[in-house]
Amino acid sequence: MTAAEQWVWLARVRHPQGRKGEVFADLLTDFPDKFAERRRLWLLTEGASHAASRPAPAPREVELVGDWLHKGGIVLHFAGIDSISDAETLNGLIVAVPRSERVTLGEDEVYIGDLIGCVLIDVAGAAPVTVGEIEDVDRTAGPVALLVVPGAAGEVLVPFAKSYLRTVDLEAKRVEMALPEGLLGLNGPEKG
Repeated sequence: MTAAEQWVWLARVRHPQGRKGEVFADLLTDFPDKFAERRRLWLLTEGASHAASRPAPAPREVELVGDWLHKGGIVLHFAGIDSISDAETLNGLIVAVPRSERVTLGEDEVYIGDLIGCVLIDVAGAAPVTVGEIEDVDRTAGPVALLVVPGAAGEVLVPFAKSYLRTVDLEAKRVEMALPEGLLGLNGPEKG
């Protein structure tokens, strides 16, 4: 396991929130309630989780002293971050925990973040069709996360719905789904 694979992203800091060093962050976890149970977190640059040509700065351990859900995200307050200026230095950082400390899931559950880098295969037809590598997961579009897959005709957004899902093999980095007819063509060239 590479150093990048040792971390699980929980949130991405967006901007200061308040006057006492709090920050607003986008949630990247399915378990926002678990922040209340954690006091020890790490701040990473985005490059610390992806292969990069130059090494990312070392993860910085921080103590969480407060948190609350706010407008679809979360407000976090770390020890030693006591002003707007201090909070601004955290913009864009990833809040993470070591993979060994993440919540244990049930047999039929998967971490959304583990899907990134997997190859999406459509098994609805007579022969499997490779859609592409999952580049991102959009959790803001509605009640179901959307898998973001770059395609020849542009970005393809695939709902990660249980009714479409057939198998997830994280070791093989493979996700098989039976996609509805026409879904993959939604982002094709405009007809006119």
